[in-house]
Amino acid sequence: MGINIGVCALQGDVSEHIMAFKAALSASGQEGEVFSFRRAMDIPRCDVIVLPGGESTTISRLLRKNEMYGPLRAFKGGIFATCAGMVLIGREVDDPRVEPLGIMDITVGRNAFGRQRDSCEMAVTIIGDERPFCGYFIRAPVITSVGPEAVPLCYADRVVGAVQGPHMALSFHPELGGDLRLHLLFLKRLGADTTAP
Repeated sequence: MGINIGVCALQGDVSEHIMAFKAALSASGQEGEVFSFRRAMDIPRCDVIVLPGGESTTISRLLRKNEMYGPLRAFKGGIFATCAGMVLIGREVDDPRVEPLGIMDITVGRNAFGRQRDSCEMAVTIIGDERPFCGYFIRAPVITSVGPEAVPLCYADRVVGAVQGPHMALSFHPELGGDLRLHLLFLKRLGADTTAP
């Protein structure tokens, strides 16, 4: 039995996440399947769910239209959320058009790094790893507060990544650069003692 990783394909860079997690599974020696899904009925098939980047207000509307809020909130596996996905996974967001899932104890500010034209690459510090990570920030959000249940994981002047149990939320797009460290850390944390980064 392998691990089933489902990438929510309502919007965003779905194929990049699929390729990155396939590479991470291979690098970690784990077996599994990585696939996209668009329906609430597909969620029970997943051991892991990826909430990709995109436009958070649009994704929130599509999650509601496809009746996915309840199944996502009840999901017992790990969630890997990037950019707009991080906006959605938090308990609070600074935009009333977005209905947060409330899965992670973080407050998120949308578009904290500017508009599309302000997109950039920036060095990210991962707690416990001395090597800098190249983060791709595209209309990126930021974590404005971390509650007691979550733990900061990544910094780029501000908190740009956090973990809570089997979940990981990142402001940036780790699937774009070919550096699999965060994907591998996420897979390693699944089912492990996840009280620290």
